[in-house]
Amino acid sequence: MDDWRYRELYELEDRHWWFRGRRAVIWALLHRADPPPSPRVLDAGCGTGRNLVELGRLGPAEGVDSSEDAVEFCHRRGLDGVKRAELGALPYEDGRFDVVVATDVIEHIEDDAGALAELRRVARPGARLVVTVPAYTWLWSDHDVSMHHHRRYTLGRLQARVAAAGWEPTASSYFFSGILPAVAAVRLFRRVVPGRSRRSDLELSPPAVGRALELVMRAEAALIERGVRLPAGVSVGMACTAR
Repeated sequence: MDDWRYRELYELEDRHWWFRGRRAVIWALLHRADPPPSPRVLDAGCGTGRNLVELGRLGPAEGVDSSEDAVEFCHRRGLDGVKRAELGALPYEDGRFDVVVATDVIEHIEDDAGALAELRRVARPGARLVVTVPAYTWLWSDHDVSMHHHRRYTLGRLQARVAAAGWEPTASSYFFSGILPAVAAVRLFRRVVPGRSRRSDLELSPPAVGRALELVMRAEAALIERGVRLPAGVSVGMACTAR
């Protein structure tokens, strides 16, 4: 991403409904993954470190990101175990981690298959992976361009990618399902109305709406944790086990 995006993330991740709702889904997927006690955790593409703060509740947690600015923001949070590195060339020995988390990161990487294989290399046999990505090519918009995405995924496309890299999918679901109609409408409007600026969608919802949307997301997370697979959504989440 552009470096200025990391400051935007750092300032929004604690309070914005999208990040708070996604964290609820991540924890639901981690519950479905059933990690071992006190696992060694890697947050791959950790950004400014907000998720890494919470992952430290599981066990010793480390992070990597390709941006120097992102690593600096992690250090501001007091996260010392963060390194600057590309996901295709991680600075760790084989089989180091028990849990790997990659949330909304592989869509930024041209060689997503190579990145997933590298994550498998640093994971021990039987390790868990939780991955989230944006859904549906037909939802492609200026938001994706501004975030430097290479692609969006279907559940089947993500499953094929992780399986080819040595991961066995064990649980999966679409999420942000409740907002799919609104997101689709907004992005269609932007597509047909000329002169729209290239920007992310993070500032679109006012606080009162954001609070309601967070409640919707927490309800979705509760369903996913109970084993429900939501049939459609703006994002895809998956839990896997290393073969």
